[in-house]
Amino acid sequence: MKFQYSEKKVKLPENVHAYAEKKVMKLARYFEDDAEALIVFSVEKNQNKAELTVHGAGTWFRASESTSDMFASIDACVGTIEGQIRKNKTRLARRLRQDAFSRTVEETSFVPEQEEESLSITKIKHFYMQPMGREEAVLQMELLNHDFFTFRDTDNGGSFAVVYRREDGGYGLIDDAE
Repeated sequence: MKFQYSEKKVKLPENVHAYAEKKVMKLARYFEDDAEALIVFSVEKNQNKAELTVHGAGTWFRASESTSDMFASIDACVGTIEGQIRKNKTRLARRLRQDAFSRTVEETSFVPEQEEESLSITKIKHFYMQPMGREEAVLQMELLNHDFFTFRDTDNGGSFAVVYRREDGGYGLIDDAE
C-alpha cells in the first residue's frame, strides 16, 4: 500500500505518521498491493481531525474523525473504513482481494456478522430541472436550505449540473464533462 500524508494547520512528529501507517496497514489485507492511502491531519476548534481516503480495486473509501487525540482519530478512521467494508462485504467481494474476508489465526476479536441491508430505492421524485446560471442555483439551494441542488447549467450549454455545500463552508459544482 502506498501512503501520502498532508497536514493542514498543524506540524506533526514523524511518529504520528508511523502510527497511522501501522494502523492503516490493517486494511491492506482487503486490497491488492497497488492500493493508495491519503491521510490528512488537521486541527479545528481544539479537535484533532484525521481524514483517511483509501483507493483500491476501483473503489474509494473515506472516513473523517475528530477527537481530542490524533491517535484516537486515526484509530476511529480505520475502524470506520473497516466497518464500511464489512457492512458491504458481499457487494465488494468481487472487487477486493480474494482472501480478504478469510479469518486468520492472529485475529483476536471476532465481530458478529451483520445482516446486509438492501440498497433499494424507497422513493422516486420527478421534477423539472430549470435552466439557470450557477450563482442562481446556489441561491436556490440556500433558499431551499438543501445541501445540493440540480439544474441545467446555462453557463455550460444547458448541461446537467449539481451545486453542493462543502464541509469547509464553500460551494462545489459537479457538471457534465462531455
